Amino acid sequence: MTIQVNLKPEMEAHLIAQATMQGISVDRYLELLIERHLATSQESEWKLILDQLGRSPSLAKALPLSDEAISRESIYQEREEQQL
Repeated sequence: MTIQVNLKPEMEAHLIAQATMQGISVDRYLELLIERHLATSQESEWKLILDQLGRSPSLAKALPLSDEAISRESIYQEREEQQL
């Protein structure tokens, strides 16, 4: 995909300088910046969602699972019985 962006001359000079300092092309530098931004924004969304879930009043009322409920035998018992 090709995207054209009109930048102010000083911003263009700054991008060129940053890319040169890292020893990569301006295209590659911009690609890395976008990849980092997208990864960070997705991570931030997940953190926000998990934070909201953690603060959910309904979660506070949920009882913890017993050791039996989370044991391997309990989780895979049905599957193992089907294999027999």
